[in-house]
Amino acid sequence: MSGRLLASRATGPQLRPHIRLTQSLRLSSRPYSLLAPRTNAAGLLRNQAFPRLRHESLSAQRFRSITQVTAVRPISFQRVLPRLFLKFVRIPAAFGGATIAGLAYVNYQVHQAGNWTLGILNDGKEMASGFFNSGKEAFGGVVSSIEGLEKPGWFTKMQESVNQAMSKSGAGAAGGEGGGGGKGGKGPEDEDPNTKKHAVKTAAATAAVLGYSGGEDDKQSARDDQMMVLTRKMIEIRTILQRVGQTGALTLPSIVVIGSQSSGKSSVLEAIVGHEFLPKGANMVTRRPIELTLVNTPDSSVEYGEFPTLNLGKITDFSHIQRTLTDLNLAVPEKDCVSDDPIRLTIYSKNVPDLSLIDLPGYIQLSALDQPDELKAKIFQLCDKYIKPPNVILAVSAADVDLANSTALRASRRVDPRGERTIGVITKMDLVDPDRGSSILKDKNYPLRLGYVGVVCRVPHSGGLFSRQVNVLNAITKNENAFFGQHPQFGGESGVTVGTYSLRRKLMEVLEATMAQSLQGTSDAIHQELEEASYEFKVQYNDRPLTADTYLAESLDSFKHSFKEFTELFGRPQVRMLLKQELDQRVLDILAQRYWNKPISDLKKARSDEHPLSELAKVEPDELYWHRKLDGSSSALTKLGIGRLATNVVANSLSTQMDQLIESSTFRNHPFAKKAIQDSTNQILNERFYATSDQVENCIKPYKFEIEVDDREWSNSRENAQRLLKDELKACEDSYKRLRDQIGGKKLSSAMAFVDKIRSGKAPEMQEGTEALGFSQAMLEKGREGTFLRDRADIIKMRMLAVKSKGCATKDNKYSCPEVFMDVVAEKLTSTAVLFLNVELLSEFYYNFPRELDHRLGRHLSQAQIEAFAREDPKIRKHVDLQQRKQLLELALQKMESLMALEKSKKAQTDPESNGRVQGRWGGLF
Repeated sequence: MSGRLLASRATGPQLRPHIRLTQSLRLSSRPYSLLAPRTNAAGLLRNQAFPRLRHESLSAQRFRSITQVTAVRPISFQRVLPRLFLKFVRIPAAFGGATIAGLAYVNYQVHQAGNWTLGILNDGKEMASGFFNSGKEAFGGVVSSIEGLEKPGWFTKMQESVNQAMSKSGAGAAGGEGGGGGKGGKGPEDEDPNTKKHAVKTAAATAAVLGYSGGEDDKQSARDDQMMVLTRKMIEIRTILQRVGQTGALTLPSIVVIGSQSSGKSSVLEAIVGHEFLPKGANMVTRRPIELTLVNTPDSSVEYGEFPTLNLGKITDFSHIQRTLTDLNLAVPEKDCVSDDPIRLTIYSKNVPDLSLIDLPGYIQLSALDQPDELKAKIFQLCDKYIKPPNVILAVSAADVDLANSTALRASRRVDPRGERTIGVITKMDLVDPDRGSSILKDKNYPLRLGYVGVVCRVPHSGGLFSRQVNVLNAITKNENAFFGQHPQFGGESGVTVGTYSLRRKLMEVLEATMAQSLQGTSDAIHQELEEASYEFKVQYNDRPLTADTYLAESLDSFKHSFKEFTELFGRPQVRMLLKQELDQRVLDILAQRYWNKPISDLKKARSDEHPLSELAKVEPDELYWHRKLDGSSSALTKLGIGRLATNVVANSLSTQMDQLIESSTFRNHPFAKKAIQDSTNQILNERFYATSDQVENCIKPYKFEIEVDDREWSNSRENAQRLLKDELKACEDSYKRLRDQIGGKKLSSAMAFVDKIRSGKAPEMQEGTEALGFSQAMLEKGREGTFLRDRADIIKMRMLAVKSKGCATKDNKYSCPEVFMDVVAEKLTSTAVLFLNVELLSEFYYNFPRELDHRLGRHLSQAQIEAFAREDPKIRKHVDLQQRKQLLELALQKMESLMALEKSKKAQTDPESNGRVQGRWGGLF
């Protein structure tokens, strides 16, 4: 029935019964369909929730004419079906089955129409969760799906009645007359037995596909729960062993999916998961094995995936998972095409079973032009690596390809000739004739002990009026129900297994059986690995426990202790000494620039100085030239930017000292910790730099205008000036000696003599870059440098004698002794600056650094960062790895023993004569 017809409010006689039926259902106490939740919009569900306002705009009235359409919801047959089925007891099974199928189809179409309408008006709400969910809504929860839903009692009685009616119909047909059709007449029971037999098969096939298994559903659900418990615990153990580093003995079984590129492998995996997440592409996209772990989370409604080795967190968007898998696969170089480095993906959902699957690149017959010739052999080698025991092989083949040509079956027979651990999956069953499809699933030429399962994993994309994008698993299941349900060749009596749900259950059973058989072997392997790890841990480390947390804490405490010792050794006196050394060098630079000689830059005659330095000792008190020279020199020092200079000197010294502390600590092997310490140092110093430099600059401002000197300061500076001149003289003499040793004494003397002749005017001037009298340009440069060093040494010797003379004994002759006066200025600047450097910079750094270090290397680090820190040191990494390996093996063994004890306790009741040896669920004694 169309929702458009109901909305037209037609009053024709052919529609009135339908309208009355819809209105009666709307007034019933049963709530609206769960698939169409209530909304706050004044749409289909709220057309009469509020009285109409008197003052409404014309646009609102026009909108109401469209939106306030009669609400149409699916017709519920929960009350109607019991009575109908009681009547169907008197009708042959053929007509009963046909009527049931028709009612189910009508209910499904009406239900789909209603959900489509509500989905459009509610901004694309998800449609019904599939054909099973639609059936459960239609029958009021009477159908028991694989999720363990209970059947009401009336349906059980109805089913028994139908079975009795079928039995009577068969008996009537066998006995000829005797039906209830009246004397001499033919009742419904007297119909053709072939017709009734065909109807029975059709009903059975429909029931098998829909999962209507009666009271067996509860038992099957319980068995599924038991299987999931064992498989889930084994998957947990597998995850632990992956962290340990699996060896051949510690490998737990998985389900390996193989098949050709066109066989439908990806569709099968996506049908099992219920989402499209595998990489797609025209060319070969899957180039690396994908180790897929499915974890059932019944208490969580959120579905998400995780890449354990990539640390990408929880990914709820499966299209993002698909893009990530595509990028990881395409990262393999084209010259290699395939790689054996697996991609680990874990998907958590309440809609997936606990399974461990491995998706491999598909087999190819021929290599493309842009692919290497050995690609086919590489794929075979990669697949052969994974299909070895104890893994279960899921051989995927298409129904339209003869099994004799199935690449997957040929590969599985090489490693599993008896077919004991191979499951055959036949895809695209809708592309072949039903009889042909049934014969494939019953194939005896290529027998498999685990059998074949037929599936139709193609998601139908209907272009009809009510087409919606739905869940992959629900869409596939609906499509499979529609296909297999209409063909009796796939019914319960046919002996074949079809459907994605049947495949999921078989995978659970087979994986649980394989894991159960490997319990004892895996336990023995874990025992052996644990013994070896324990012995190695005792021999190498004497059972001394060491964790990443304790190692970080010990290293941090040790560094803090070293830092405290440094704070006691580096204080105000050390800061004063650093600053004074820097200012002394600046004083020497100013004296050399304003009083002493300058480097010789060319080979030209030297200009005669009107005020030679030799006259400085006899300067008159009123000589303005030397007065201005000294005032300019002191002003250049005070206006140098002492605040920034002093702060920079101390900050650089602190950074250097911290680097030395790092190199003497355990942090020297940890780039992460070194960077954290350096960042902490730089952050604190940068925060205090400008404030400290401003304070220092403000405090030395008076010395920029006037400098007062007392006798004590003059006397101390006179001694310091002599020391500075002596050091400068030594530096000049050492430089001259190195130059002479480099080119030879005679050559240097000759070059210097030639330079002296030019500067005195006895030889003609020379242009830059020219050679003369056998002297090269390089030799002339060395001669100029030697002449400069010789003259500088002579000047310093002269000034040393002047400073020691009586003329520089008092402060009154400061203009004759610029070296002493400049030292007095430097000393005053140093004493003033140190006071604020100590308070504003040094004390703040000592106070804040330990706290900043705790913030960066202490409680704010994640466990992963702490583990990464400990592994930066090779020795510590080896210690921690061995200890963690031992602990993980102990945990895995503990879980394995508890699982084996659980299995033994379950089987001890069923096999009391086993003398302590308990038979496993699939054979074998523990």
